[in-house]
Amino acid sequence: MSFLIACPLCGPRDVAEFRYGGEIQSRPAPDSDVATWSGYLYARRNVAGDERAWWFHRAGCRRWFQAERDTRTNEVHRVAWRLPAEGR
Repeated sequence: MSFLIACPLCGPRDVAEFRYGGEIQSRPAPDSDVATWSGYLYARRNVAGDERAWWFHRAGCRRWFQAERDTRTNEVHRVAWRLPAEGR
């Protein structure tokens, strides 16, 4: 399925120009236990709905940015170098 993502620098482009980098999540403290780090590295929420994720513009400016997208429709709601933190 193809859809457009608006790179903050280059503007709207086909999703094929980008690499998905995974959902945005809080990094554990360096002294966290193994279970906490394993959850951070391998567990994903895999939501059906709005997801905040990292994207890399591999065929353009070659920069990472964040996007909020509905995973059911692939509608991109907003993009930014760093999205504001949720619930803060």
